[in-house]
Amino acid sequence: MMTVGEGIDWAMGEALAFGSLLCQGYDVRISGQDVSRGTFSNRHVTLYDQRTGAGFTPLNNLLPGQSNKVEAVDSLLSEEAVVGFEYGYSLEHPDSLVLWEAQFGDFFNPAQVMFDQFVVSGEAKWVLQSGLVVLLPHGYDGNGPDHTSARPERWLQLTDSKECGVDTDDVNIQVVNCTTPAQYFHVLRRQNVETVQKALIVMSPKALLRSPDAVSSINDFKEGTTFRRVIGDDLNDTKNIRRVLICSGKHYYTLRKQKR
Repeated sequence: MMTVGEGIDWAMGEALAFGSLLCQGYDVRISGQDVSRGTFSNRHVTLYDQRTGAGFTPLNNLLPGQSNKVEAVDSLLSEEAVVGFEYGYSLEHPDSLVLWEAQFGDFFNPAQVMFDQFVVSGEAKWVLQSGLVVLLPHGYDGNGPDHTSARPERWLQLTDSKECGVDTDDVNIQVVNCTTPAQYFHVLRRQNVETVQKALIVMSPKALLRSPDAVSSINDFKEGTTFRRVIGDDLNDTKNIRRVLICSGKHYYTLRKQKR
């Protein structure tokens, strides 16, 4: 993957974001149920020796004498308590990348009060800026009403985003549904490299974690690249276009497959 510079998947994009921030002097903390390995066995922050049970975290051994660390905390099954703690932690440690991952997208429901009263409105009420990242695995993928939707419509209703025009630093939260691993890489990094902190709500993928189509090139991660608000389709003939569809996440790959 890294040798050829192609086929960088979602897990590697996240690892590159974590690793690059650690090398730049930022700590990384991620909590939630099963975050060490990821709900869908996609992360593996900590590796364990099957015979001794000893854990090893590769990201904490990138540089000789590395002082900045990634901390993966497999938390208890109490979303309200954990989100409240991580929100407070993000306020006290603004130079750290602080993430909370729900086991499934709709598991933020028990913590709805924390999001409504603190994460979404804390800056307006108390001038408290939080850079908390909330990862919500989203997608029906053939399943039923539970363990599926992260309710993106609910999060969009909680923003004070402008109806017309581009949002600036005065927006209360960011809501994203990334389409490529490189886009995910950049939104995580900008939580620390940009000066203004806003909570980031990510509709994180499920089926795309192992999709051979949902990959990025190393060129999309290099210096000078950034998050792209719009990614154009690769078309040779643009003269006969009659309709433009704007989509994000999994829908793009479904439409591209249909087009082909």
